[in-house]
Amino acid sequence: MTNDTDRAEPRLGLLCLTALGVVFGDIGTSPLYALRECFFGSHAVPVSPSNILGVLSLITWSLILVVSVKYLVFILRADNKGEGGILALMSLVRPKQSGGALLFFGLFGAALLYGDGVITPAISVLSAVEGLDVATPLFRPYLVPITVLILTGLFFFQHRGTGKVGMAFGPIVLCWFLVMAVLGIPHILREPGVLAALSPHHAVRFFLENGRAGFLALGAVFLSLTGCEAMYADLGHFSRRPIRVSWFGLVGSALLLNYFGQGALLLQEPDAAVNPFYRLAPGWALYPLVALATSATVIASQALISGVFSLTRQAIQLGFLPRLRIAHTSAETEGQIYVPVANWLLFVGTIAIVLGFRSSSSLAAAYGVGVSLIMVITTVLAYFLFRRHWGWGLAASLAWAGVFLTIDLAFFLANLAKVAQGGWVPLLIGAGIMLLFTTWSRGQDMLRKRIQEAAVPFDAFIQDAESGPLARVPGRAVFLSGSSNQTPVALLHNIKHNRVLHQKNLVVTAMFDEVPRVHEEDRVEFIPLSRSFARLILHYGFMEDPDVFRDLSRIPAPEFSGDPYQATYFLNSDAVIPAPKGELARWRVRLFRFLFHNAVRPSEFFHLPPSRVIEIGAQIQL
Repeated sequence: MTNDTDRAEPRLGLLCLTALGVVFGDIGTSPLYALRECFFGSHAVPVSPSNILGVLSLITWSLILVVSVKYLVFILRADNKGEGGILALMSLVRPKQSGGALLFFGLFGAALLYGDGVITPAISVLSAVEGLDVATPLFRPYLVPITVLILTGLFFFQHRGTGKVGMAFGPIVLCWFLVMAVLGIPHILREPGVLAALSPHHAVRFFLENGRAGFLALGAVFLSLTGCEAMYADLGHFSRRPIRVSWFGLVGSALLLNYFGQGALLLQEPDAAVNPFYRLAPGWALYPLVALATSATVIASQALISGVFSLTRQAIQLGFLPRLRIAHTSAETEGQIYVPVANWLLFVGTIAIVLGFRSSSSLAAAYGVGVSLIMVITTVLAYFLFRRHWGWGLAASLAWAGVFLTIDLAFFLANLAKVAQGGWVPLLIGAGIMLLFTTWSRGQDMLRKRIQEAAVPFDAFIQDAESGPLARVPGRAVFLSGSSNQTPVALLHNIKHNRVLHQKNLVVTAMFDEVPRVHEEDRVEFIPLSRSFARLILHYGFMEDPDVFRDLSRIPAPEFSGDPYQATYFLNSDAVIPAPKGELARWRVRLFRFLFHNAVRPSEFFHLPPSRVIEIGAQIQL
């Protein structure tokens, strides 16, 4: 027992160190702007001692209730075979292949994360670079260009992967959290009365004294919570224990020490509200602190960009986005991927946000609406998980959901006041992504319906083919089919135009199950149908890349196996055209047609050798 523990502790320590950079980068950079926005933002309250204590009390108890209790105690337990994130939770909660409100909630929450992926790098890096303005106003005209330059380098570096620099992420962020704690402690010692904010009655008094202005200030308080979803989304990389140990052992304490240090500073110097974080540091430390803060925000941005790549792959595998090119940037780590389309769309959006808002304070007005709505959606989905899968009673489920929905909705309603100041940006991005999700899913359903209307039952086809006069050619033919019981369209077209049939014909269906990963023993389902025909069903999870070419070697029957390079692969390649009167609006058909014809070709997506692929198709009206 002792030996196992000794071996486990270094492993746990390494995971905790790595988790600091990946999981806590976003929430760990919030002190750069969160408290400042409470007293210097669009819905600021006066910098008075009672307001300072009230805001600190709200931040403290928000971190305790939302981060420590809701996410770390409950939500992290809601894993889908080890994976977290809102799409994994949606797949776990809703009945298989069903639609309805839960599907809409899950998809919209995922869509909103793309808006978060655009705003977080912009506000994080910009707020770090603004420390140069505290050092000297000479840098003021160059803050935006410097930010754009840093972000451009970050996005252009993505195709190289993060494996080589990833080992440095943990130590840098560890240094960041330690420095934040060290910055706060001296100010707390000079003004120990700030610790009175640990009492929740200061939060209650804050609302009573400030009324509507106090409620709207929740939109700024909420900035201290951004990054909670990252903890859940990165569950599959680190598991629960390293995330919890990192939070309770270092991250939560460092954040509170820094926030209380900023509060103590404001009690002594109210005009420091313009940038209380950097005012914590002595003058000689400003430039090193700006460098460290910029490194931490770049790491936080990298973690979020990588999260968007993973989310995009999940959406593709679940059938809500077209096939996109996905490159693996590490031979050792399966999860390190690069999605060029997602990267460059994020790059354009992030740079546009920086150039449009030009300051982190202006960006803070746009930040929070989408993230707070994601938290509401997570709570709703968790309620159904507790009832359907965990066996909680109605009273317990409602009590849990009631407490956290009250908190989440309060933050969301307070953030709604930001819509006019820029909060519309993440909502617009989320609505646009949601439109892509639903258009692609609906278009694919209609396309399958049209194909099935003209389909031939496979059993009947095999009987005719085995007894018919078709000429036979030597070798194996592999036909990819999306249906497990219909004759592949490419097979029908091949017979229609070429009037030949191979000696051995294998129909392959790649199925994406609503689980993150499929066990290798469950990967292959081989079904012999006749002496010339067999069906191969390959199962993949939504966190996996389908590799049909590799998995053909797993066929247990020698007569249908062999060198995959010697087989001929027939794929269906249809063209979509608008019907005179279709079920979808014509503009949505055009959008689906654009997505359909710009999707990665099946041969590349399924890793088939291009020189052995024949594509046959027809025009289909939608």
